This record gives sequence, structure tokens and C-alpha cells, in this order.
Amino acid sequence: MTWTWKLEDADGNAIETPDSDLGSQGDAESWLGERWREFADQGAAVAILVEDGATVYRMDLTPAEE
Repeated sequence: MTWTWKLEDADGNAIETPDSDLGSQGDAESWLGERWREFADQGAAVAILVEDGATVYRMDLTPAEE
């Protein structure tokens, strides 16, 4: 199985994502956990976890409004 991330901006447009072919869901989540702030600073609003081409879940990268 291959786990990868796709990134989108707030309008749903794809953002170039560094290669992230990872061996497990845990590896993929750790990988994003170390980089999400950098991606958000570059305009990413959503991260999409993909396993072998199928979307597993979408995650908002913008901070919650208080």
C-alpha cells in the first residue's frame, strides 16, 4: 500500500505537494504533522490523505476561529 498527501488551497485548487509515498497511515500522518505549518504558510488550506488512489480523509489546515 502507498499512502500520499494531496494539498489544496481554499478554492479547491491543487497545490504542488512534495513526494510523500509512505508505507503506512501512521508514517503519512507523522510526515504531514512535521510539515503542515509550512504548507499552510504556502497557501494550503486542505490536506487529503490518499491510499492507493482512494481518498481516506480530508483535513483542514487553517486554524479554527475563536
